[in-house]
Amino acid sequence: MRRDDHQTLVFDADDTLWENNVLFERVIADSLSWLRHPTLDQLQLRAVLDEIQAANAVAHGYGSRMLLRSLADCVQALRGRPATAGERAEIESLAAVLVDHRVELISDVPETLADLGSRHSLLMLTKGDPQEQRRKIDASRLAHHFRAIEIVQEKDSRTYRDFLETHALAPADSWMIGNSPKSDILPARQAGMGAVFIPHEHTWALEHSELDPADGGVLHLRFFRELLDHF
Repeated sequence: MRRDDHQTLVFDADDTLWENNVLFERVIADSLSWLRHPTLDQLQLRAVLDEIQAANAVAHGYGSRMLLRSLADCVQALRGRPATAGERAEIESLAAVLVDHRVELISDVPETLADLGSRHSLLMLTKGDPQEQRRKIDASRLAHHFRAIEIVQEKDSRTYRDFLETHALAPADSWMIGNSPKSDILPARQAGMGAVFIPHEHTWALEHSELDPADGGVLHLRFFRELLDHF
């Protein structure tokens, strides 16, 4: 049933509004093939990289620059020495697609936002490197749909509480919409917001967390356009 009362809908960006992690996965796959190792297979190499990325995300945030740093750190971990200038150049060439690739919107996003915006307040809350995220926002041509846009380093419950306070939002009338259980759904619920989970097959492994199937405050959808059936 679609709600007729005015709501505030807060949108994640990467892998909710446009494709993102599939590009990172391609770069990672190419990089691990290039790295190779005499005793570790691809899954084991990926486990090493994931551990390095998890640590670097805490220290350095998210985005392509964090991945470049992590790949260089992975070279050092695997080969017992810092990456050479040639190896760093190879990593940067593999990752160039993350900077140069055009933004590919997820299906039905512009039309759905336009319809939702005629009845509700729309805001964006995304995490990552500010310069990189701003480039994607500008390239998406979606910014005009949103009353406010914030780019943050991390999305935890404190982030959501601060966001609610900054924009004078009532938690009971506010919904976070995204693909990441860890960054979009669970912390928004902890802040008292409703949440809409729209899974993406290429969601980053480090963004996975278990959701409580009994939590009535989380709406589970399959496709972005299904938001129009509820708001």
